[in-house]
Parts: sequence; structure tokens; C-alpha cells
Amino acid sequence: MGKKINPLGFRLGANQNHRSLWFAQPKSYSRGLQEDEKIRNCIKNYVQKNMRSGSEGIAHIEIQKKIDLIQVIIYIGFPNLLIEGRTRGIEELQSSVQKEFNSMNRRLNIAITRVAKPYGQPNILAEYIALQLKNRVSFRKAMKKAIELTEQADTKGIQVQIAGRIDGKEIARVEWIREGRVPLQTIQAKIDHCSYTVRTIYGVLGIKIWIFVDEQ
Repeated sequence: MGKKINPLGFRLGANQNHRSLWFAQPKSYSRGLQEDEKIRNCIKNYVQKNMRSGSEGIAHIEIQKKIDLIQVIIYIGFPNLLIEGRTRGIEELQSSVQKEFNSMNRRLNIAITRVAKPYGQPNILAEYIALQLKNRVSFRKAMKKAIELTEQADTKGIQVQIAGRIDGKEIARVEWIREGRVPLQTIQAKIDHCSYTVRTIYGVLGIKIWIFVDEQ
């Protein structure tokens, strides 16, 4: 079971919460789901375009919908890079997203929450590994450095997996490394997970990260 289902969905209701909080009738559910995806993609594209580091630094995005309001909370590891970038503040990000959804009859409010330990978040860690792979750093060196950064965030275990034409080899393969405990089959264990795609000159590589945060 631990490898046949998404670790986040497997633990919903136990120690993981939904990242989209709203209710819709069955006929309009698919439209609301597509709207959430467009909002997330628009925010990520805007942040990636305006951040000088080349990394988004976004842990995850939470969307709460009400009758006349859409509340978007961005959990970001390095908020100063967004606020002090080439464009100014959250207001321009909010207006940029609002322009993409002129058909919405609801107000859009975007807030930023800083993540205390950025490298304890799998999405931020995957972006770091992807940036290293694009710069042609050895995948083993990138994975070991990622584990070192995670250990500073007081996590109990991490597993990193990279699949594809690693180092430009003709035959695709899967390489992985694990440090500490990562109990994927235990529902009480809080596991953070992400799947990330990185495009290199040799082709597309897939990065998966499991982080064992705590056990309840």
C-alpha cells in the first residue's frame, strides 16, 4: 500500500488536510477543480518569472472558496525574494492573477505565510535538486547535499528518488537514497511527499521526495 497510492491522499483525515477547501455541486465540481489548478499555475509562473534565484521556493498553495471571496494562502520558504524582487509586493501578484480570471464574480485575496524550515518541505527541496541537475552537478552530490539540508530541519527521515536519463546515459534508470526512517505504510506517520519534473538537455527527469516529519 505504501507504494501504490499517493502518501498525502493516503493520510487525509489522519494527519494531512485538504489544500483546497470549498464545496460545489456535482455539475460544477470539475469547473472548480480546473479553476484551482489555473490559480496555482498562474501563481507559480509569476513567482518563477520574477524571482532572481530561479527557484519558486513555494512549499504549497492553499485555496479557500466562499460565496464572494477566494482566499489564497501561499506557504513560501523565502518570502523576501518575492517581496524585494523586480516587481513590488503581493498587490501586483494579486492583480496579475485577477486579470487571468476576469470571469470570476468573486474577490481574490492572496496572503503569504513564511515556512519556518524551508528545507523540511519536499517541494522546495525538489526545486533545489532540479536546479543542481540543470547546472550539471552530479546527481549523487545533489542528493547528498539535499539530505544534509533536510537534517538541519529536524526531520526523522528522507527518501529521494531520481528517474530518467541520469547524467545523460542512453538507458534510463532509477536511483534513490534514503536516510533515517520513512515508514510509508504507517498511517500515523506524517509523511510529506512531492513529485517534481525537471527538463535537462538530456531529457526529462522525475524527482520524488518522501520526508518523515513526525509520528502521532
